[in-house]
Amino acid sequence: MNVSIHVCYQMEAGLSLSRGARLTHTLQSPWEVAGQWVGPREVYPEETPELAAVLTALGTARVERADVGYKGTQLKALLVLDGGQKVVFKPKRYSRDYMVEGEPYAGYDRHNAEVAAFHLDRILGFRRAPLVVGRFVNLRTEIKPVATDQLLSTFLMQGNNSCFYGKCYYCRESEPACAEGENMEGSLTLWLPDVWPLQKHRHPWGRTYREGKLARWEYDESYCDAVKKMPPYDAGPRLLDVIDTAIFDYLIGNADRHHYESFQDDGGASMLILLDNAKSFGNAALDERSILASLYQCCMVRMSTWNRLNLLRAGALSSAMRQALTFDPINPVLAEPHLAALDRRLSGVIATIRQCVESQGPDSTLIEDRLNLPHS
Repeated sequence: MNVSIHVCYQMEAGLSLSRGARLTHTLQSPWEVAGQWVGPREVYPEETPELAAVLTALGTARVERADVGYKGTQLKALLVLDGGQKVVFKPKRYSRDYMVEGEPYAGYDRHNAEVAAFHLDRILGFRRAPLVVGRFVNLRTEIKPVATDQLLSTFLMQGNNSCFYGKCYYCRESEPACAEGENMEGSLTLWLPDVWPLQKHRHPWGRTYREGKLARWEYDESYCDAVKKMPPYDAGPRLLDVIDTAIFDYLIGNADRHHYESFQDDGGASMLILLDNAKSFGNAALDERSILASLYQCCMVRMSTWNRLNLLRAGALSSAMRQALTFDPINPVLAEPHLAALDRRLSGVIATIRQCVESQGPDSTLIEDRLNLPHS
């Protein structure tokens, strides 16, 4: 058997998760187990036999409390699960085959995109995205009895469907998220442990979001040279993290990462955390090349990332994604055109890196990242 095919089979086998798994070998709660996984450079370790059990708990644990989501532009709810674990609930707004038109960051958040992006993070071996699972909740029996007055005040009926519109920058009573009857599909994202406070950073390749006004990276070909002189991009892993994230975002079609989070007071050593991926998988026909600007302007990428991308060529990426997503309660998570887009976009990423190797040489393009940070 071809070695790369064998490695792909091994990888796919590792992505398979068994439904209904439970933690049996420990007295710790699933939340304690997941909390102990977090380190400066990963949200969960490479080997996670308990992952299926933790995700199952996330998808089934009783809701103790429900409130409006924390600040932001998009509708979400903050839930507290049995045992005191906070999670972010994003409701379904679109059918799977709905095509979001307009700007690459247009439309509502996509709950299924959060689920798919988490599993892509696993497939790429980044392990920098918080755990996400799809879930159906009954608004009448699971949410309303434990909801705060603030959240309850945003509930309404449209025909026979129960809806809510929450509190956020773009939340409007005229644009609620609606269940089918009382059952609402959504995604749950596991809140990172409080012992790992987050720090927010402006993304150096962020957009202006103002018509007719370009960001510097959009017109300055030597922009990367300027970024390399600014902390934390002048040393340590952060610039390579930004480039990994550009590849991740290009694959999922996310052009909305105007800010990003790392762990606090890290001196640039902690990872760029792949939080909030819901502006993804909106238009399977659109490959927004500008998302890759940090890659083609800096012409550098981790060797480990390059090796993994090559393993996922020739349809292996969509195949791995299908395998990983079969576990999820809201599967099918992605419509077929989005799976095909992953393979097509991967070819574009590989072609971009090859052009860099040709113009800059392999030594300055493919970076051996020997960063070894102690796990505290």
